[in-house]
Amino acid sequence: MNMLRTVGRIAIVTLGAALAAAVGWMLFVAFPTSTVELVGVLLVLAAAVLGLRVAGNVARSVFPGYNVAEVAVEGPITRDSGGGVPFSAPGTPGADDVVELVERADADGNAEALLLRLNTPGGAVVPSDDIRLAAEKFDGPTVAYATDVCASGGYWIASGCDELWAREGSIVGSIGVRGSRMTASDLLDKAGVEYEQFTAGEYKEAGVPFEDLDDDERAYLQGLIDDYYDQFVETVAEGRDMDDEIIRETEARVYLGEEADAIGLVDEIGTRDDVEERLEDLLEEPVETTELEPTTHIAERLRGGAERVAYAAGAGVAGQFTDADGEFRFRV
Repeated sequence: MNMLRTVGRIAIVTLGAALAAAVGWMLFVAFPTSTVELVGVLLVLAAAVLGLRVAGNVARSVFPGYNVAEVAVEGPITRDSGGGVPFSAPGTPGADDVVELVERADADGNAEALLLRLNTPGGAVVPSDDIRLAAEKFDGPTVAYATDVCASGGYWIASGCDELWAREGSIVGSIGVRGSRMTASDLLDKAGVEYEQFTAGEYKEAGVPFEDLDDDERAYLQGLIDDYYDQFVETVAEGRDMDDEIIRETEARVYLGEEADAIGLVDEIGTRDDVEERLEDLLEEPVETTELEPTTHIAERLRGGAERVAYAAGAGVAGQFTDADGEFRFRV
C-alpha cells in the first residue's frame, strides 16, 4: 500500500510537470510573438515549476502519504470545547469534536491505524465514554499514547484502545469517581438571605449548595458515585483484560509510568518513536502520521483569541475552584 501511494504520487507529479512544460513551450517558445527566446525559456521553466507545485498538491490529495491518523485528547474532558468553560485551555477540542475526529479517521480509507494521544487529568463521565466507544469502533489497530498525564477519564478512554503506551514519567491511573459540591448555607444565614424552592420528588434538590445534606441525601449521592465507580472498574477490566480486583486495589491512586507498567495498567513504556515502531509492526509497513484537527470557522478563531486572554488572566485562580458553580457534578 505504501509503495502504491509513492508510485502514484511520482506518476502524477511527473505527468503534471511534463504537461506544464509542454504548454509553456508552445506558448512562449514554439509560437513566440515579441518575446525573445531567452525570456521564453525562462517562462517555460516558471510554468514547469508551477506545474510541479500543482501536480504535487493533486498527488497528495489523491495518494495521501499517511497511513496513521493521530487524534489528541488534551485537557479536562468536557462535552463542548475548552473555550466554553473557565477551567480548560481555550480552543481545546471537546468530547464531541474528538469523537467526530475519530469517526473521520475511521471513514478515511488511508488511515489504517489510529494513534490516540492522551494528556488529560480526566473529566465528565459520559463524554469520556463517548470517546472510548469511538476508539473501540475504529476499524484497525488503535494505540493510545500517554504523554504527561493519562488519569481518570483519560484512562477510561485508553481502555477502549488495543494498547496503551506511556513514558517513564507519565502519570497514569486514578481509576475512581468523585462528586463535589459547595455549601453556601452558612453564607446565606450571615447575609440574612433565605432560600426556598418548590419541588416534587424527595431527592430533587439533593446536592444543591443552599441546603445542608441530611443522611439520606448523602447516602443517595454516594450511591450514585459507587455505581459510576463500578461501571468504571468493569469498563477497564473488560477493555484491558484485567482482574477487577487488581483495579479496585489501586484505590484510585496514580502511578508513574514504570510502576503502572509493572502492575499492568499500561502495556509498554516508550517514546513517540517507539510507538511509531510498534505501529509499523502492526501495519507491516513504514508509517506516516497525520494529526486530525477540528474544523473551525473564522468567528470561532476570533472568539478563541479573546478567550485565551481571559484564560491567561484567570486560570491560576479559577483552577483552585473547579466546582465553584455549586452544582453537584460527577467526574472521573
